[in-house]
Amino acid sequence: MTDTTIVLQAKGITKHFPGVLANDKVDFDLHKGEIHALLGENGAGKTTLMNILYGLYRPDAGEVLVNDNPMELNSTRDAISHGIGMVHQHFMLIPVFSVTENIMLGSETDHRSRGAGILPPLDRLERKTVAAKVRELSQKYGLEVDPDAIVGDLPVGVQQRVEIVKALYRKASILILDEPTAVLTPQEAEDLTRIMSELTKQGVSIIFITHKLKEVLAIADRITVMRGGKVVGTTTPAGTSEHQLAAMMVGREVILTVEKEAAQPREDVLKTEGLVVHDKRGLEAVRGVSFNVREGEILGIAGVQGNGQTELVEALTGLIPSQSGHVFLSGKDLTNQTPRALTETGMAHIPEDRQRHGLVMSYTVVDNMVLCDYYHPPYSRHGVIQPQVLEDNAVKLIEDYDVRTPSPYNPAGKLSGGNQQKVIVARELSRPVKLLIANQPTRGLDVGSIEYIHKEIIAMRDRGVAVLLISAELDEITALSDRIAVMYRGQIVTTVDAGKVSREQLGLWMAGGHPETT
Repeated sequence: MTDTTIVLQAKGITKHFPGVLANDKVDFDLHKGEIHALLGENGAGKTTLMNILYGLYRPDAGEVLVNDNPMELNSTRDAISHGIGMVHQHFMLIPVFSVTENIMLGSETDHRSRGAGILPPLDRLERKTVAAKVRELSQKYGLEVDPDAIVGDLPVGVQQRVEIVKALYRKASILILDEPTAVLTPQEAEDLTRIMSELTKQGVSIIFITHKLKEVLAIADRITVMRGGKVVGTTTPAGTSEHQLAAMMVGREVILTVEKEAAQPREDVLKTEGLVVHDKRGLEAVRGVSFNVREGEILGIAGVQGNGQTELVEALTGLIPSQSGHVFLSGKDLTNQTPRALTETGMAHIPEDRQRHGLVMSYTVVDNMVLCDYYHPPYSRHGVIQPQVLEDNAVKLIEDYDVRTPSPYNPAGKLSGGNQQKVIVARELSRPVKLLIANQPTRGLDVGSIEYIHKEIIAMRDRGVAVLLISAELDEITALSDRIAVMYRGQIVTTVDAGKVSREQLGLWMAGGHPETT
């Protein structure tokens, strides 16, 4: 049972951006020692609210109180001084530094050299004192962090603990966790749940932002849902359900389960043999990988991020070369071909990095919708672009995929991350293709958009398209895949039928456990 003492309160928070009312008189409060989940679809305003609480934005109206005291939040330093810490979805750690060095970063100005305006070098800081404090915090909260470990050598789940220890080292009593389980295995997610429970027992209060409704119902003490910049309701896990929460988020009933018939796989479309790919450092990221994807099936690749999935997909789609091995598409050797050559052969690609590899940010939505086909009829006739055809195509896809944009001629770079993703998904899923490579296809999307995209991927499979799905969301892999290949340290350690394996077993393999079947 949580304390009813309010430690953080946002009153009437309003924030405008050009053409957008991001927060509209938002009220939100946090009790001592509770986990308060914040839900909302893309563009609901939850990130803006958290950025205001952490000092990254200033509200146009309203106030923030900590322990009943109004506070001025002009920077993150102000938030930290009031005991507010934030663990971002993408960790703010330097891989080549030790845990202790990472925790010290940002605190150097507290040392005596601050008056001279000079930051002391890390090797002259009081490492032993900080390391001892890290050990003390680790033991107190059950975080199990080695102060001397190099961050780049740590699993993702342990890196997340480092971020939490860093916030606690700065005396945070209020923690904002932004999508904290997005890149964790099921076992690491369970460990985080234990850590969160231990933190709240010690009086720490947690704001928990996530898209995963099951997690919210399992972890949260209270749940607040935002839609269209406003709070639409606050409830408890005992007083709601997944379906009710989804409907509150989206404003309509959402089908959360993926409905599909049994796959009818036919001939191989994609086949790799002994593929070896190096990462940017010249190290082997993909180590002799062989697999196949057939017409009319979805092969899901499960694995914790950083185990070679990125390099595998970039090699398959022509973005980086492979060092050895072969890639066959419909029986034709297309190893190390250009992205255009692969596209012409019938490949579609939803990339992991939407801004670098999926969009031309300065181009309009209209132009981004036809990046793969603009030189083909009906978009081009005798080498001349047909503007009206391009616009008609964009207008239809914007409606079909619910892309939130003021105009089809708005630059892609002006859209939110979730709407940028929708532009890519709309373009790639609407093309006639033989093979779809979907890398994190629903990353950053809300439950309504996820529902629609999952249906479209299943529909493509049923039309005979071969689908290679790579996702950090184990629920997505298990729901969509017909077969699942587990990738660990650059190798596929096992491939199993999706209906014959549990999430727990997949999680063990993803963490390096030896497969019982091959």
